[in-house]
Amino acid sequence: MFSKIQSLCNLGRSPETLNLFSNPTSSHTSLYLKILQLCIDKKAQNQCHLIHAHLITNGFGSDLHLNTKLIIFYMKMGDVIAARKVFDGMPERSVVSWTAMVSGYSQNGCFEKALMLFSDMRHCGVKANQFTYGSTLRACTSTRYLDMGMQVQGCIQKGRFVDNLFVKSALVDFHSKCGKMEDASYLFETIKERDLVSWNSMISGYAVQGFADDSFCMFRSMLRGGLVPDCYTLGSVLRASAEGGSAVIVVGQIHGIVAQLGYGSYDIVTGLLINAYAKNGSLRSAKDLHQGMLKRDVFSSTALITGYAREGIYSVDALNLFKEMNRTSIGMDDVILCSMLNISANLASLSLGTQIHAFAVKFQLSYDAAMGNALVDMYSKSGEIEDAKRAFDEMEEKNVISWTTLISGYAKHGYGHKAVSLYKKMESEGFKPNDVTFLSLLFACSHTGLIDEGCDCFNDMVNKYNIKPRAEHYSCMVDLFARQGLLEEAYSLLCRIDIKRNASLWGAILGASSVYGYTSLGEEAAGNLFSMQPENSVNYVVLAGIYSAAGLWDDAWKIRKLMEDRKAKKNAGYSLFLATKRSMIPLMEAS
Repeated sequence: MFSKIQSLCNLGRSPETLNLFSNPTSSHTSLYLKILQLCIDKKAQNQCHLIHAHLITNGFGSDLHLNTKLIIFYMKMGDVIAARKVFDGMPERSVVSWTAMVSGYSQNGCFEKALMLFSDMRHCGVKANQFTYGSTLRACTSTRYLDMGMQVQGCIQKGRFVDNLFVKSALVDFHSKCGKMEDASYLFETIKERDLVSWNSMISGYAVQGFADDSFCMFRSMLRGGLVPDCYTLGSVLRASAEGGSAVIVVGQIHGIVAQLGYGSYDIVTGLLINAYAKNGSLRSAKDLHQGMLKRDVFSSTALITGYAREGIYSVDALNLFKEMNRTSIGMDDVILCSMLNISANLASLSLGTQIHAFAVKFQLSYDAAMGNALVDMYSKSGEIEDAKRAFDEMEEKNVISWTTLISGYAKHGYGHKAVSLYKKMESEGFKPNDVTFLSLLFACSHTGLIDEGCDCFNDMVNKYNIKPRAEHYSCMVDLFARQGLLEEAYSLLCRIDIKRNASLWGAILGASSVYGYTSLGEEAAGNLFSMQPENSVNYVVLAGIYSAAGLWDDAWKIRKLMEDRKAKKNAGYSLFLATKRSMIPLMEAS
């Protein structure tokens, strides 16, 4: 019996071996270890439970090597409680036993437990090996626990693994993921013989921290060194090309390497390629890749839909893709629904937005701040400000964007008093407004004639929150005075500001000069606008209108002639409306 089991173990024929051990009777330790390893390789959970029970029954429950192997098995199966029970029952433990637990906790996402166990191990006087340090550093990296990681590094510096490649690569990855790229780079330079893991740590670290150019530079250096990138390397440089706003040609070059190395069939790599193409504006390439996938997943579809939403001119493509996802049951996530709500808001399509809202409720996805903000934005841009307020009130978690979105909605609907009131409530609940919040407030005050409130908001921004005004803020303030006929105050403010005067500022002066008949001020504003925007016909028309209203017909004719000479043609006006008789586009087929 023993010889047959051992020969099957040596041949790796696990099914026959595991069947023979349905009711185990062997007591040979080396044989048990082989059987347990087969259980690990084949993830044979039921057989391993039987063997574990047999070990306890036959007096092998205290064996160091068998218990360590059992810990490894339970951790591989994700049963951290069973692994810890075995570990706690061990009368003696080796560094391998401790490492199996630390590594298992780290691999199963129990990072704090991994770090606590490493501390217990140190207190028990057990010296860590390279794998213990690697797993502990992985836990520090995942939790961004910089202080603990530095303590682990101190232990490494005092031991014999200071020059170990595995440990140094883990340290490089730790520092880079925690944002300490200078320290990561220093450690990387001290590695004499770098392998793919150490290069990947640097390339990924630069990509994660937003240093796309440095990530590409490391990638090129790695290629010049003769190393062949793997799936992880390519994923990192694709993330860098997506977040760094690289040229499409760079993405195309990476795409060529992906095809050359045979990674084109990897769904995760294809999804990252789609994301990189979409974020660099090449939606045609992104769409072609997506359509060429044998099995489309949530990640690739999300990347394409967010790309459509970002560009704002591919609404039909986004709708078709969304319907396809629903029809093929690919699945939905918050990012897709937020992107679809963004498209609905830009189209001002209430019917589409309410359907997406219904999807969010149906699938019971996490109703987080991002989803709530998207709903508030969609309803306000679709003309339903009360529904926007209702969506805002229903949010369990709000952030500055939530308050700013509703304030902006009130501003665009002409509810200046409500916008200011909401700002005061925002302050009372402890939220700190940002520059966009004040821009929306100033816009609301300028369009509803709230001069005192607008001045108070501007003073709060500068003096209370120490926010430096941008040209847009000054433009709103100039517009606030100008709309009420206070042209001298508006012009005085324009002369005092310490930033470059742009077309928006002079445009507010020109518009108000037209309304209130300030010819000289209108001339000065128009003169500046002619220099900034020589082909913008609106400025010529407004100044000609000012001259005509003042009876200065010759001057009006000269401006018209100047407009013709500069080929500044006036575009025909147009209006957009939503057809009321057109049937609603269904996003889900009727059952």
